[in-house]
Amino acid sequence: MYFRKLCLLFVVLFAVQVANAQSRRIIAVPDISGYKSLKCDFHMHTVFSDGTVWPTVRVEEAWNEGLDAIAITDHIEYRPHSKDVVADHNRSFEIASPLAKQLDILLVRAAEITRSMPPGHLNALFITNANLLDREDVNDAIKEARDQGAFILWNHPGWKAQQPDTTSWFDEHTNLFRNKMLHGIEVYNSKEYYPEALDWANEKKLTMFANSDVHGPMDVDGGHRPLTLVFAKSRTEGGIKEALFSGRTAVYFDNTLMGKSSLLEPLFFASLKFPQAPLRLTNGTNKVVNITNNSDIDYELELLQPGVGLDAPEKITLKAHHVTPLNLVGNSDEITTTGEINLYYTVSNMYTASDENLVITLSFTNQ
Repeated sequence: MYFRKLCLLFVVLFAVQVANAQSRRIIAVPDISGYKSLKCDFHMHTVFSDGTVWPTVRVEEAWNEGLDAIAITDHIEYRPHSKDVVADHNRSFEIASPLAKQLDILLVRAAEITRSMPPGHLNALFITNANLLDREDVNDAIKEARDQGAFILWNHPGWKAQQPDTTSWFDEHTNLFRNKMLHGIEVYNSKEYYPEALDWANEKKLTMFANSDVHGPMDVDGGHRPLTLVFAKSRTEGGIKEALFSGRTAVYFDNTLMGKSSLLEPLFFASLKFPQAPLRLTNGTNKVVNITNNSDIDYELELLQPGVGLDAPEKITLKAHHVTPLNLVGNSDEITTTGEINLYYTVSNMYTASDENLVITLSFTNQ
């Protein structure tokens, strides 16, 4: 009874703290056609495993930072505070849930299956009972998660503590994948990027993730934590689950995006606003196209091939929340009769594979 009253007190205190907070940040990442772009973090810890904060702190941090959804993924097998924090594996979710509902943060019930490599650490999202994952045999634990309808992802595959010399895909992972017990992979964890994981995601059609794996208080230092952008049909837990199983995510860390071109390209163009009037560019003249970027992302463009009948900047940065001029100069009579100008750029901070950048076409009506 005392423990329950203490938990309730924590919820009330943090609710008051949030209410008195200065503001909630808005992460400006646009929706794309047919989908809402949800800002999510599916890997974090509390005092109920090896974290140092109470579960409601994770909800408060998510609200302050402008996130849509989080998953508290306390370790099943590793609980160094267990002598002082006595509870079952569902407790962190139960404590965080009331505040999450109050603040409209989607809270996914989850846990981290924590084993040596292989298979390593795996997050099970959308479980129904974390206690049932506490099994001696790792395969039994993962099967239980699958049978609960969980989405299962491989955490920090290149973590040096488990793979000090290389980042390898093991036979055990192949077995999990073939038996529908591995659905996604972290391409980015905390401050580490794993290029092999990005290529495995493409090769095996695994869903890509970027997560914070935060243990202490979150400190974004004016930026943002690593985020998984989920392109969901609705801003609901069910919408997120459907999107994850369908592979509709992008990795977002620092000023970098990674994912499928079918998702990154519409996200790029949804961020921008272009003038609609014809340019009427002719030989020897120049026109300035003002491009408005309404997102938080600085898009870094590099010209892929020279324009036909015109000169265009070889490099240009479309700064976040700025209007950037694109200067075009006609250099032959051919441009005078060109009805549509097409410029082909790579976006150097948007990756579709470890060695491939998104290619986009900027099209302008000329005549």
